[in-house]
Amino acid sequence: MKIKKEETVYEGFYTFKRLLVEEKGETFVREQFESGNGVAALVYDTQREEYIFVKQYRYPIGGELLETVAGVLEDDDPEKTIRQEIEQETGYTVDKLEHIWDFYTSPGACTEKIYLFYAEVSRKVDEGGGLEEEHEEVKTVSLSLEQVLQLNLADAKTIIGLQWLAARKGFTLKSPEVRLD
Repeated sequence: MKIKKEETVYEGFYTFKRLLVEEKGETFVREQFESGNGVAALVYDTQREEYIFVKQYRYPIGGELLETVAGVLEDDDPEKTIRQEIEQETGYTVDKLEHIWDFYTSPGACTEKIYLFYAEVSRKVDEGGGLEEEHEEVKTVSLSLEQVLQLNLADAKTIIGLQWLAARKGFTLKSPEVRLD
C-alpha cells in the first residue's frame, strides 16, 4: 500500500486529511484524523492507598467521563509530559513512574498513539484541576482497589490500565454490561 497524495481538508485544534492510496494497481480515497499523540497514567496514592482518576466533560460524548490522568504529548517526551499532566490535573508530584504500554487508539482512521504509565504519588504540591488557559475543569476521584475493580468504564486507556493492574495483582475485573447507545 502506498500513499500517492495527501491533502489537508481541515486544520484547527485537530487536523483532518484526505489520502489517495494505491494498492495492487488500484487507487482509492481514505480519510485520516490527526489529534497528536497522548500520554496517560493510572495513578496510585501510596499514602492514602487509593487510585486517583479524573472526571471531566468530553465534548465528543456530550458528558463527563471518568478516566486516567491524560494529556497531549509535548516535546516528544512521554515521561516528562505525564509527570506534568499528573501535577496539573491532580496536584500530586510523581514519586515513581513505570511504563505499561504504547498503543494506537483507532489505527484505521486516527494517527493517535497513547503512551500509558503507572505512577505512584504521595505528596500533593498543588490544587490540581487542570489548566485554566487550556479550558480544563478537572475533578479528581479517589477510589480504593475494591471500588476500582467494580467500575463500569467506557474509556479505552483507562480499561487497558485497569486490566494491567488486575493482571499484576491477580484479580479479575468485573464483566460490566456497558452499552454506549
